[in-house]
Amino acid sequence: MEDYRKEFLLKMYDQMFNDIDTHILVVWQSVGVVVGAFAVFALVEKNIIPIDFACSLMIMLSAWLIAHLYDASYWYNRNLVIIANIERQFLGVADLKDIHYYFGKHRAKSAMLTHLKIQYWLGIGIALLFAFYHFATRVLPGIHQPVRNFEFPRSLPYLFILLSFVLLWLLRNNRIESYEEFLRNSPGITVKTTGITYGVGHPAEPSEDEQEPESHV
Repeated sequence: MEDYRKEFLLKMYDQMFNDIDTHILVVWQSVGVVVGAFAVFALVEKNIIPIDFACSLMIMLSAWLIAHLYDASYWYNRNLVIIANIERQFLGVADLKDIHYYFGKHRAKSAMLTHLKIQYWLGIGIALLFAFYHFATRVLPGIHQPVRNFEFPRSLPYLFILLSFVLLWLLRNNRIESYEEFLRNSPGITVKTTGITYGVGHPAEPSEDEQEPESHV
């Protein structure tokens, strides 16, 4: 049975890395948003889509990208917890220095992979670019006009920004709570990490040592 357990854990270990690769590939979604930005500009230039709706669409696409990044970050961190828990079944304290120190502590709840952070700021940048462009071309020129000249479509991009902010905030909190729940229920074997520094390379969950059971590694 011990041999079957080892084989099962190793197969599960491989599958977790496959799942991580799947969620890392959200890069193609950011490419889609960039392509969409060029397409929207072309449609606006040809007067096919009004600038108000075009900017609203790009803000919505940027929010869609960021939502996927939050979800991908959760799945990456969660799968890394499972990988670390499996590694703790086979590795000891000395392996923190002999092999790698990542399995000693799990990642912090809000830690996002740099690869995903780059796409996150791309989404923010595209949304801000369209918002500033819309403000400069549609809002600023008529800012001193009478209220009766107000056109509702001009407010659409800013309504989408507000809605996106609320929904993304709710999604981020949900993903963080899901990760915290996973860590509480499956903390894994505690590893004594005395002398190991966790920081930029592997931002660790600070309260983990207090939550986990007594070490037997």
